[in-house]
Amino acid sequence: MSNQSIITRNNVQIRGKGKQPIIFASGFGCDQTVWNHVSDSFEEDYQIILFDYVGLGKSDLSAFNSTKYSHLSGYVQDVLDICSTLEVKNAIFVGHSVSGMIGVLASLQKPEYFSDLIMIGPSPRYLNDPPEYYGGFEKQDLLDLVNMMEKNYIGWANMFSSTLLNTSDRKDVANELEDRFCSTDPAITQAFANACFFADNRKDLPLVTVPSHILQCSEDVIAPRNVGEYLIEHLPNSTISFMNAVGHCPHMTDPEETVSVIRAYLCGKTKNDRQYLGEPNNG
Repeated sequence: MSNQSIITRNNVQIRGKGKQPIIFASGFGCDQTVWNHVSDSFEEDYQIILFDYVGLGKSDLSAFNSTKYSHLSGYVQDVLDICSTLEVKNAIFVGHSVSGMIGVLASLQKPEYFSDLIMIGPSPRYLNDPPEYYGGFEKQDLLDLVNMMEKNYIGWANMFSSTLLNTSDRKDVANELEDRFCSTDPAITQAFANACFFADNRKDLPLVTVPSHILQCSEDVIAPRNVGEYLIEHLPNSTISFMNAVGHCPHMTDPEETVSVIRAYLCGKTKNDRQYLGEPNNG
């Protein structure tokens, strides 16, 4: 596939005045516009790279392959293709939700592409695996979610957007998320759901060599606090910030805090201060 084809396939957009790239990768069911209130804040200092996974946003829908995108490896390959095409080196990869793990997997194949992984609400496994691990969901919970997607997609979109935010204070963002889900082909959303809901990337964590930072939200149903704590215990050279933002999408509900935490991490690194950048303030 030619470089231009990859740029078109993933609707890659580049802007900003800086030299070091920041790649913003959206989470499940969303496109690059979810970063509108975050990415602008970095344009003066960095090169901003935005893209859509195949099947989402303004990507080339004809490039969707149900076999390729039935596993996270398909989405990982999208990221690697973009980095290769743009000849990216030492990029800061900011991934929301499942894109945190996509960044982890991409860094295992090509660590030279990345200087840092910044993960917002990441989870290496959504399913519980007691007694050592509690991802937040029983298998039947996720099977019911997928079943609802098949039988009542609009109802699923309404319910899932509210679950993601876990607050009634941001109906505007909940409606925005619901509209995004509803504008996507249900078959493509369901394929992405199966790829991420049942993934287990715990064994990959100790292999990561790129420094990483976790943004842990308050009252996040999708990636609860114990998952963030599991990650810093198993990811080498990792740190975590505990945010005041409630729910799973702080880049949409609380972009100012999100920008502040990312900047604090990036500035902290230059001071060789890579420990906790935020103090836990919730139970």
